[in-house]
Amino acid sequence: MEDTNPWTTMESHKIYENNWIRLTEHQVINPSGGKGIYGEVHFRNHAIGIIPLDEEMNTWLVGQYRFPLKAYSWEIPEGGGPLHLPVLDSAKRELQEETGIIAGSWTELLKMHLSNSVSDEAAVIFIARDLTMGLAEPEDTEELVLRKLPFEEAYQMALDGRITDSMSVAGLLKTKLLLLEGKI
Repeated sequence: MEDTNPWTTMESHKIYENNWIRLTEHQVINPSGGKGIYGEVHFRNHAIGIIPLDEEMNTWLVGQYRFPLKAYSWEIPEGGGPLHLPVLDSAKRELQEETGIIAGSWTELLKMHLSNSVSDEAAVIFIARDLTMGLAEPEDTEELVLRKLPFEEAYQMALDGRITDSMSVAGLLKTKLLLLEGKI
């Protein structure tokens, strides 16, 4: 029963497409038998997040203005990785690009779907350790502020709502849980 698809797709039309997303409108019969439409956003990249942790349990956050929110956002280093490339390779590139950090040790922390009612966007979050500092090389479209702080402060920012990005909140909360359990 869990694997049975209760939706019937009658017709599908691509509405919009660019280098990052494709928007499709589906004419459907929903699980209760009614006709309707369903919009689906397909992402062309994996969403990737990284929580770098140094020997003193500091981490780094990236601040930037997020156009869709019309607001400034503090987040863990994150970005996109092409679906055809290994996720870890993209995570290494993103961490170095946004922070200048090169990590010698990587642990997959969690996988998640970011908005599964309208999107297929899948995220993978890593913990990066054994850090070496270098120079950040953000993309031309990015105006980033890098902030080093104790992990505990970043965790508190997720708890009190100063960090609202879903990947950041989930990653920081799971990292704290694993720290409390002595697993990292």
